[in-house]
Amino acid sequence: MMAPLTRLDTMLADIRIAARTPLAGRDRAVAEAIAPHLDDPGLLAGKDCPCNPDRYIRHLLEEGDGYAVVALVWRPGQMSPVHAHHTWCALGVHEGVLSEHFFTPGAPPQLSAAHLRRRGDISHGPASPDVIHRIANCSSEVAMSIHVYGVPFAEFADGVNLILA
Repeated sequence: MMAPLTRLDTMLADIRIAARTPLAGRDRAVAEAIAPHLDDPGLLAGKDCPCNPDRYIRHLLEEGDGYAVVALVWRPGQMSPVHAHHTWCALGVHEGVLSEHFFTPGAPPQLSAAHLRRRGDISHGPASPDVIHRIANCSSEVAMSIHVYGVPFAEFADGVNLILA
């Protein structure tokens, strides 16, 4: 007898389907596939996703055909660098509150907008040097987000972020 599907299993299955969307709309389709699952406090039950005291950390949840799903854990004050993406990306907030800051291209990039992302909120973007942002945990609580990037996990070091500042 097979074990019943968990909420994580269901979310990953939804991501697999959305990841087959044509490239031009894949980032949005994957973000929308993540969204219905983010409010479930048991989404990552049984998964060990500890914090890192020095920086945000990624925990691999699944690798698909040309993409990887990760849980990012953010301690208070931790943030990504200002970056664009070499690949499409989709994200959703599972726990806590994150800030997403957007920048206009330039040397250096200039802050143009900031949005609070709360549990259940999603965001996404194509591979583009002109779509520049930073994710930050400006709150006093640990936050967790689910991200999907259009490259295998082994290629994350050079294949995801285009660091700009």
